Parts: sequence; C-alpha cells; structure tokens
Amino acid sequence: MIVADSDVLIDFLRGRGDGARRVELALRSGSFATTAITAFQIRSGARTEKQRKSVDTLLEAMTILPFGPEEARIAAELRLQVEEQGLPIGMADYMIAATCIATDSILLTRNLKDFARVKGLRLSGQLS
Repeated sequence: MIVADSDVLIDFLRGRGDGARRVELALRSGSFATTAITAFQIRSGARTEKQRKSVDTLLEAMTILPFGPEEARIAAELRLQVEEQGLPIGMADYMIAATCIATDSILLTRNLKDFARVKGLRLSGQLS
C-alpha cells in the first residue's frame, strides 16, 4: 500500500508538482492511504471553509491508518535509533514512519532526506 505524507497531499490540494500527479494516480488505484497523524496535520492547516471541504473530500477518498499501541512502540524505537545518529527528525515523522512500518507500506513523500534516516522504512524515491 502507498501511504501519502502531508507534503504530497498539500501538493495535490494545490494542484502542483509531481506529488499532485502521483496522488491523483494513487487515488484511482484504490490502494492509497494516509496516517491519522497526516490527517491531523492537513486538517489543522486548512484555514478557510473551502480548504476544509477540499481536505475532507480528499481524506474521504483515502484509507486513514490509525496510530495505536503497536505504532507507538515502533515509533519509540525509531526515535531512539535515529537520535543515536545525532540527526533527529520531527516527532510526527517518527509516528508516520512507524505507521508505515507496522502496515508494511511505502511512504510517498518529498521529505526523503529526513525519512531516509529511518531504518526499515520503505520510501517512494520518485519525488524530488
């Protein structure tokens, strides 16, 4: 399964870039998801009624993967591993990565630099 990060979903909502095209294709495939964390991120960034409706429409077309006890355990392990390297990533990114690992999914993101630090996370390398 492909799991979209907030950056590519925002690209889609704004109609720009390779991320927007990839999201459009993935939505048609039916095997497309995002995380509850990412849903929170894009919902909290929607400031106008029009933006909120667009976000809701997009999220309704996707599977939203939950963040539960197993994901929390994995996220904690990932945080310890990555921070040992001396280059931590954002707290939400650990949670998103853990959700992808727990569901054996591929993360579609433009943030390859940060997510590449997470051992065991499969990334879509198609974006720049």
